Amino acid sequence: MLKLRVVSSKNEIDMLNRNEQMVHLAFGASNTDIFRLLQNCPRIRAIQVPAQYRKTLSRAGEMFLVIQGIELIEGDIWGSRKDVQEYCSINEEVIDRIEQLRSTGLDVNEIACAVSKEAQISPELIKYVIKQSS
Repeated sequence: MLKLRVVSSKNEIDMLNRNEQMVHLAFGASNTDIFRLLQNCPRIRAIQVPAQYRKTLSRAGEMFLVIQGIELIEGDIWGSRKDVQEYCSINEEVIDRIEQLRSTGLDVNEIACAVSKEAQISPELIKYVIKQSS
């Protein structure tokens, strides 16, 4: 199972567990916020941001993430309420479904489209999961 830590505000960055590997930033992050996130979570591998906030990230901020080897994923978290749980999980059923579709010979985009609709997970996040499992 993969877990994304949902971060609702800049104030939460300093309270994150140092071992977080995937986060969803549910706010418009500045370069300073991204830098603080990387300082506080040195094991981070992927950051997901909603489409409207992806457009506000600076080119320098994006390049910094590329240099650090961190994947920037565009997408929303559906049906996840931060006040109920702080993590959004990609469960084994979703991963099994991805593997099932891969075995049929579908390409990455077709799998991402199908699983995204079924599991209400962004296609870009599904592509990331596929890439990590290859």
